[in-house]
Amino acid sequence: MTSQTTIDATGPGDTAPDAPLESAPAAGLRGHPWLTLITVAVGVMMVALDGTIVAIANPAIQKDLGATFAQVQWITNGYFLALAVSLITAGKLGDRFGHRQTFLIGVTGFAAASGAIGLSHSIAAVVTFRVFQGLFGALLMPAALGLLRATFPAEKLNMAIGIWGMVIGASTAGGPILGGVLVEHVSWQSVFFINVPVGALALVLGTLILRDHRAENAPRSFDVLGIALLSGAMFCLVWALIKAPSWGWGDGRTWLFIAASVVLFALFSVWETRVAEPLIPLGLFRSIPLSAGVVLMVLMAIAFMGGLFFVTFYLQNVHGMKPIDAGLHLLPLTGMMIVGSPLAGAAITKLGPRIPLAGGMAATAIAMYGMSTLKADTGSGAMSVWFALLGLGLAPVMVGATEVIVGNAPMELSGVAGGLQQAAMQIGGSLGTAVLGAVMASKVDGDLPGNWTGAGLPQLTPDQLGKASEAVQVGVAPVPKGVPDQVAAKITEVAHHTFISGMSLASLVAAGVAAVAVLVALLTKRGANAESGAGVGHI
Repeated sequence: MTSQTTIDATGPGDTAPDAPLESAPAAGLRGHPWLTLITVAVGVMMVALDGTIVAIANPAIQKDLGATFAQVQWITNGYFLALAVSLITAGKLGDRFGHRQTFLIGVTGFAAASGAIGLSHSIAAVVTFRVFQGLFGALLMPAALGLLRATFPAEKLNMAIGIWGMVIGASTAGGPILGGVLVEHVSWQSVFFINVPVGALALVLGTLILRDHRAENAPRSFDVLGIALLSGAMFCLVWALIKAPSWGWGDGRTWLFIAASVVLFALFSVWETRVAEPLIPLGLFRSIPLSAGVVLMVLMAIAFMGGLFFVTFYLQNVHGMKPIDAGLHLLPLTGMMIVGSPLAGAAITKLGPRIPLAGGMAATAIAMYGMSTLKADTGSGAMSVWFALLGLGLAPVMVGATEVIVGNAPMELSGVAGGLQQAAMQIGGSLGTAVLGAVMASKVDGDLPGNWTGAGLPQLTPDQLGKASEAVQVGVAPVPKGVPDQVAAKITEVAHHTFISGMSLASLVAAGVAAVAVLVALLTKRGANAESGAGVGHI
């Protein structure tokens, strides 16, 4: 592929003459690669932090606003649904109008929606503005990757993505700790208000530092029908994954939405071969490394998000930790991601992505297997070993798969590639939670009656057994009020034993998924189009 020329927009509406990318030096702060990285990292940190920090605030929101459990679930579901459905389209907007503009709009909108949530007095308003958060977050995330791709030359891109991944990992894992401190000592509103100054900082930095780089052959029109078909397909898929735990995998409604998703994806694929400027040129997937990178990101997210989902319940409900303590126990995972991400970037630059990615997924598989051995009385030291190994395994995958996807896409599709990367991770996380949740539910439903009877506890009615099973699936002991301490201790022992057996099976499935991902990682290679990124600025 020939090197692309760009239009360097130093400000909204200001364009410089076309010139080869390599010959466009940075003027002062604007366009400086490392300052660009700091700027996008501030914005990305805000979105990544919000993905986990809000979970800690949900109980306080429910109590303060008098919301039902189903309504509180939509604080998370509404955000995730809007984010997942919009990511690829948002990436296309960045390719069309420039990643600088979409990043600044995303940062501003996300911070404004956060402030509006903090001022809300009803659960309906909170959910509505959470949807807006998801939409603006979708603008921000692919734009950040597009800016890094356009600003850093190929030999520095992996290191930049490594630091970018470090920020995401640290923010995601640090969310429960910061959220616990804010909710406990300030208010649930402060969890959202904190985004306002962070967003303001990102906006100021972005206005002063970011340089817009647009490929000469960037898209000039919109594939409106393609956007509608893809959005509908993504909505049906994500909706089915969100509702499957409550509807059940055997329910006709679950499979109706999955079938609708398949049909819409098929129609989208047919349409994309006929439109002049498709939303996603299907030729993009002729790149085996890019396709492998997308699959790898899905598999990694299934293993990581699905497996880790139960660990939080294990720490809080089995070990009885407060949210802050549970977050602190996950610091080995966070710490290894912080340390490992830039190191992974350097290793991938030197060796290429194949060996680090395969090694990372192998370490992830071993860590998930180790987590399947956790017991109710497992000490912090043993837990920390597996958490640290998991962080060490995830670091090269977060960095390498991102570079493989973005680096193997043409420059003019860097936003779409960034959207693909983020969408793959979001769908993988949802799929992991749903599928491993079904594994957990099936194991608990199968084991609980026998474990209950074997402990000599009073027989339960089918309705009581169903409610007890729902509690045990999240590690909660269904102890009725007023029962003797000895009986309560037996119920707790049975509940925790049954929960751990379910978590163990789910962890083994996650380990199997990670093992398959090792084979997929062997299909990856260094981004073929990375050299058409940029050498803009002084590094």
